[in-house]
Amino acid sequence: MIKKNVIIIGISGASASGKSLLSSTIVSELGSDQVVVISEDAFYKDHSKISLEERAKINYDHPDSFDHELLYQQLLKIQAGEAVEIPIYNFSLHTREKKTRAIGQHRIIVLEGILLFSEQKLRSIMDIRIFMDTPLDTCLIRRLKRDVKERGRSLDCVLQQYEDTVRPMYLQFIEPSKRYADIIVPRGGGNRIAIDMIKAKMRELLDLN
Repeated sequence: MIKKNVIIIGISGASASGKSLLSSTIVSELGSDQVVVISEDAFYKDHSKISLEERAKINYDHPDSFDHELLYQQLLKIQAGEAVEIPIYNFSLHTREKKTRAIGQHRIIVLEGILLFSEQKLRSIMDIRIFMDTPLDTCLIRRLKRDVKERGRSLDCVLQQYEDTVRPMYLQFIEPSKRYADIIVPRGGGNRIAIDMIKAKMRELLDLN
């Protein structure tokens, strides 16, 4: 097997489908500082120059809401052995923080986000593509709990956003991107068999066996 300096694993799927849980579980159980998670959410475009009311009306589930070009360029730099500064996104204010997160010198990048597979350039540099195939009703329940508790949203706001953009954009962009996946994981991020299979492959890539 040809050894690569940096392996990029993409994990996509609907909002609240278990991408973050799968990513964090795998990285935690691997116990290697050579593995790091980068979230597509960090690359939402910065809208700090417009009002909070205007920001709240943006369709955050459309590919155009992300700065995928910046994400692509930073991944190329990581592959080249360079350190990069990853943005930090504030979900309550719908804008980027002034501080950033330093990433570099990692062998495996676990990249997770809803629209990663919609961009051909991003797909082209991923070594493994994983799609979380979780039922939409399950995703909605999880999203309600998360956004109300962690992101300061009201119940009505979450439901309105889900009806207006989240579900339509899933059907238009996210679900069709499933065809680009190498592995499809059902039942969310707690799928034990999927976790163990992915960990085994990552250990092989890291030569940890």
